[in-house]
Amino acid sequence: METVELAFEEFGDPNNSPLIILHGFFASSRNWRQIAQRLSGRFHVYVPDMRNHGVSPHHPVMDYPSMAADLLRFIDRRDLKKTGLLGHSMGGKVSMWLALAAPDRVDKLIVADIAPISYKHSFDNTVLALKALPLAEISNRKQAETLLASRIPELSYRQFLLQNLILKDGKYCWRVDLDIFHRMAPNIAAFPNADHLAPFTGKALFIAGGDSDFVKPGDIDSLFPEAALSTIADAGHWLHVQQPDVFTALVESF
Repeated sequence: METVELAFEEFGDPNNSPLIILHGFFASSRNWRQIAQRLSGRFHVYVPDMRNHGVSPHHPVMDYPSMAADLLRFIDRRDLKKTGLLGHSMGGKVSMWLALAAPDRVDKLIVADIAPISYKHSFDNTVLALKALPLAEISNRKQAETLLASRIPELSYRQFLLQNLILKDGKYCWRVDLDIFHRMAPNIAAFPNADHLAPFTGKALFIAGGDSDFVKPGDIDSLFPEAALSTIADAGHWLHVQQPDVFTALVESF
């Protein structure tokens, strides 16, 4: 399986226990800087950009086995015998797949608001809305946000997505390859068949947003029988942004 070398940000004392934070679809390491800095007093925190995200290399294949292979390469390159993993959404699925495929490399597993299942939602509207933006006519980010509003009404989600819009040589362009995202999005909503893998019996914590419906206990038990489930009230899918104090406290106590 072809892997890529992941770009990353790093926080904390290298003598502390390692913790790798994995972001979600359309996100990057920059979205986790605040949480990484909070955790850096106790951990040596790595926050990589997954393939096709941030400043990591692009690759036409994007699924959980390939992204987990990138992560294992990242772990091996840093001579980490075992590491803690904290993954949100897509990053949570990457973390879960690595824990199932290479359990001896995972110390503790924390999964934020996602389960090891295939979801029925589609990213088509999001990707097509971004592809439809007339980049040649855009002179500032506010204009892009206004043009996107009819297709993506939620302001915070628009602003999140537009972090991928960058100015290069005086012109706006996408940092991500939207054609790859469009082709590979079904893989992101899915979760690979794990029937050939043993359940992960290590320490695992699933953290769900109280206002989110992504995580149900019955979806976790078969593959992660020892996992605990904590729910954060007044938080949705972006629980680490909406309740950063509670989220960080749960991670540290676990």
